[in-house]
Amino acid sequence: MKVVISAGGTGGHIYPALAIINKIKENDPKSEFLYIGTTNRMEKDLIPKLGIEYEGLEMEGIDRKNIFKNIKVFIKYQKAIKKAKQVISKFNPDIVIGAGGYVTAPVLIAAHKLKCKILIHEQNSVPGVSNKIISKYADRICVSLPKSVEFFPKEKVVYTGNPRSEEMFSIPKADKKKFNLNINKKLVIIVMGSLGSTTMTEKIQKIIPKFKDKKYEVLVVSGNKYYDSYKNIELPDNVLIVPFLDNFNSLLKSTDLIVSRAGASTIAEITAIGLPSILVPSPYVTNNHQYKNAKELEDVGAAKLITEDDFFVESLIKEIDEILSDDKLYNNMKEATLKLGVKDSATKIYQEIKNIIKDDTK
Repeated sequence: MKVVISAGGTGGHIYPALAIINKIKENDPKSEFLYIGTTNRMEKDLIPKLGIEYEGLEMEGIDRKNIFKNIKVFIKYQKAIKKAKQVISKFNPDIVIGAGGYVTAPVLIAAHKLKCKILIHEQNSVPGVSNKIISKYADRICVSLPKSVEFFPKEKVVYTGNPRSEEMFSIPKADKKKFNLNINKKLVIIVMGSLGSTTMTEKIQKIIPKFKDKKYEVLVVSGNKYYDSYKNIELPDNVLIVPFLDNFNSLLKSTDLIVSRAGASTIAEITAIGLPSILVPSPYVTNNHQYKNAKELEDVGAAKLITEDDFFVESLIKEIDEILSDDKLYNNMKEATLKLGVKDSATKIYQEIKNIIKDDTK
């Protein structure tokens, strides 16, 4: 199988794309891949290091504040389509897959012009602009959350879940002792994205002293940029600060509650293992999609939602204490979270890929 896959900008798009690649490799070891991303975002360094053939397109997202800047964006967009057509045509794939980010738009437009088979994977509750544009050209649209189905044509859309969730099941549960954590205490992880957040760092630092004498432990993943800013804070004995965790998902399996942003990968990971959460959506993302992701979990009782504006000492401590002290509430949240998880999400997507290619060979 020859596959072109495109995803860019953030881990929320890139890691699901890699999960799809890994599932295809697992089933078809001789498969060939061409990954098309941007020339200036994280995928340009990450993907080549994994030994995957890579092509970069010079692209920018639409600027909603400066309409005149979009003239430049449109020119880049047209050039990106032209280059994408060249590289796709040369590679001659069986299928082209888009996993989100603005770079996927020119790639999938080019694929459509070349009459390639197209599959889209949408990670968020509400589709991104690129996926909305391309959906009419897609042969199949796979979505991560149930409510996303309503945004796409019924005959094309399939609820598969996020392929990242299937990977969670093969990750071993972490030994808390290796992290200097107490195996007899409940664990709360606080993390505001892989890079951290200036606003949230300031808020979290004010909250930390209030964890003193709590029966649970708190692990704050600060992000490298903000780690040094915690050095002057007197930490209670039950609070630890780390800049990052290489084996973060492994520790999630030993965690009782997570306080986090509501990005697509986070949602996939916590629903896969049934981890109750307090979600604090980033207000700085396109279409406010993190809020909509979090709201979908809150609506079914899987999570508590606190907006960034309402994130204060009183609100957070109250929610954490309530969830961890009320066994019925906790178990209901866990059960509701598990119901949103799809254990074989990557397998479902792989099967859709095979069906599309099979249809093309009839």
